[in-house]
Amino acid sequence: MEISKTVLLEELAQLVRADLEAAERAQRVTVEGATHEEARPENDKDTRALEQSYLARGQAQRVEQLRSELAAVLALKPRNFPDGAPIALGAVVVAEEDAALRTLFIAPARGGSELPGAVQVVTPTSPLGRALIGKSAGDLCEVRLPQRLREIAIVSVA
Repeated sequence: MEISKTVLLEELAQLVRADLEAAERAQRVTVEGATHEEARPENDKDTRALEQSYLARGQAQRVEQLRSELAAVLALKPRNFPDGAPIALGAVVVAEEDAALRTLFIAPARGGSELPGAVQVVTPTSPLGRALIGKSAGDLCEVRLPQRLREIAIVSVA
């Protein structure tokens, strides 16, 4: 079954957009709470407003991170990987582990998410992504995890 990278990228962008919208809503609520008149300290030991401002700052950073991730997903253009090409961002990889085949999509965001067609998103910064990047069909790679060593055979790269 041929998997459309365009469809995968659209689905991935939708996931990131949903995360971004939720984060923006949460940030607005937190900012409103931090600036509300009832958040004013009642005495020098009352830190509610300070805590709300820290939370709002963290949420603002998350919103910016998600905006960057969405921009990276939208900038990724589908491309073909010829025979023997190394795995890179945008590749669809069929890998075998423990006699089971898995389809992986190397993408800049939302690692661990599942896209239509039972395609798992893998980011280049994850342990699995780091092990796969640069390998080609026919290669074996190892992923060292605290609990065990995973051995993965790369069946195809598209």
